[in-house]
Amino acid sequence: MASNEYGTDFSDLSALFFNCTLKPSPEISHTEGLIDNSKAIMEAQGVSVEVIRPIDYKIAHGVYPDMTEHGWDVDDWAQLYKKVEAADILVIGTPIWLGEKSSVATQLVERLYSSSGDLNEAGQYAYYGRVGGCLITGNEDGAKHCAMNLLYSLQHLGYVIPPQADAAWLGEAGPGPSYLDEGSGGPENDFTNRNTTFMAWNLMHFARMIKDAGGVPAHGNQRSEWDAGARFGHPNPEYR
Repeated sequence: MASNEYGTDFSDLSALFFNCTLKPSPEISHTEGLIDNSKAIMEAQGVSVEVIRPIDYKIAHGVYPDMTEHGWDVDDWAQLYKKVEAADILVIGTPIWLGEKSSVATQLVERLYSSSGDLNEAGQYAYYGRVGGCLITGNEDGAKHCAMNLLYSLQHLGYVIPPQADAAWLGEAGPGPSYLDEGSGGPENDFTNRNTTFMAWNLMHFARMIKDAGGVPAHGNQRSEWDAGARFGHPNPEYR
């Protein structure tokens, strides 16, 4: 494996970007324009990157791993979840609508949650050992609100959230130009470019550290052991 100029090898890492645009492929997505910047940084370091638009799939609504077992005729989530399982890095990209992340992003988080009870070989929740971040675009307020919501959701599921794990671009409030529109200033915005770069590198650094460490240490956080009676030093109120 080849290392970069800093002596760190990222070539065995994989990243999965979910672009939660409301536009099916191949329509132009401004969110994907921002995703492409982060993707390029990672690919230049040897990371294997895939970008998926959930809107292109028939994903059922619900909080079970396979919604065909709960009345739906079709549910493509199972094939996407396999990609989630294989990825060291997960980034959720979303536009802003009415100050919130897109409905597609909400559905994605719900479906990620549907598998949150799965356990890894160490008895921890299955998302342990992975890192997460988010990218936001829009021409209205709400970038930090959306980022807080997404990053909270990811850490609650078990993802590690590095420092500076989000980036955003907001155009002029109202019906102004979007990120990729001519004259928007989006691709040239130094603040957005800096944060996007920092996010990409921090995700790679933390994914590298966690992978080299063999995951998050398995003590005090094993659901299987808790269910078997272990309490990892938690005081028993009956004997205080």
